[in-house]
Amino acid sequence: MKLYAISGYEQFRCLMDRCAHTCCAGWEIDIDEESLERYRRTGGTIGEKLREKINWEAGCFRLEEDERCPFLTKSGLCQLILTLGENSLCQICADHPRYRSFLPGRIEIGLGLCCEAAGRLLLSREKKTGLVLLEDDGQPEEEDDGFLPWRDQLLAIAQDRTFHMTERANRLLACAGMNADIHPEEWAAELKKLERLDMAWEDCLSRLDQKEKTVDARWEIPLEQLMVYLLYRHLPAGLEDGDFSGHLAYCAIMWRLLRHMFSHDQTMDGLVETARLYSSEIEYSDENVEAVLDVIDRQLRKGMV
Repeated sequence: MKLYAISGYEQFRCLMDRCAHTCCAGWEIDIDEESLERYRRTGGTIGEKLREKINWEAGCFRLEEDERCPFLTKSGLCQLILTLGENSLCQICADHPRYRSFLPGRIEIGLGLCCEAAGRLLLSREKKTGLVLLEDDGQPEEEDDGFLPWRDQLLAIAQDRTFHMTERANRLLACAGMNADIHPEEWAAELKKLERLDMAWEDCLSRLDQKEKTVDARWEIPLEQLMVYLLYRHLPAGLEDGDFSGHLAYCAIMWRLLRHMFSHDQTMDGLVETARLYSSEIEYSDENVEAVLDVIDRQLRKGMV
């Protein structure tokens, strides 16, 4: 088995107490079995607090009234790390914002845009994004005459800088069997039906009801990086459910909607924040992603897109 990572992965550093949107609040934090057993055996005052603040039946931390992790200090740092060290974290906390895609003969690891530090790192890259080999078991790669060549073709379209990004997005939509006639206001209505964590996402969705502004050419590369992120993050899901066209359409449509939102705040901070809200609200919710795919499926079957 070989381990690949997205370009820039090894440069990622958590902002810790400098993060404006801590990942230790607003999320239900599941605890893996190995960590639960370790926390059961932890001694001292911190051990007593662990046993008090864990919902042992559900296998997660009991969040405070403001939905903050009980071990998130007022300074924005983790009490477990401060007391027991980084190795004390449960798997989900140690991994976040990393995600993994499991492909035949390989694992690919990336960084989620729900983290502002990861978003700025990925979206501000000038060079084309690809994969770097982190671990090699010495075994030859499994032959793949399906998914990887198909994805490489799509990435080549997304990174073909001889075309404007909107044209590249339209070509990707065509590869998914859809035309370029996306109606942002209709998608705003669909997305407003979904569960929301942060009302700031409502403001982003409201931009879809406004006319899209002209996006300056200097944002072509950051918007390319956004598309490439979506392709790496979501196309592997087709290996699980066989809906390759649906997941490709998801990437292209989400990109179109995010570009529309971004057109009203054309700054790097604006792009990172728009991407962060999208990631937190949509792609980190299996239910919301499934709802979007259901809309795409209906439109594909009716030929309405």
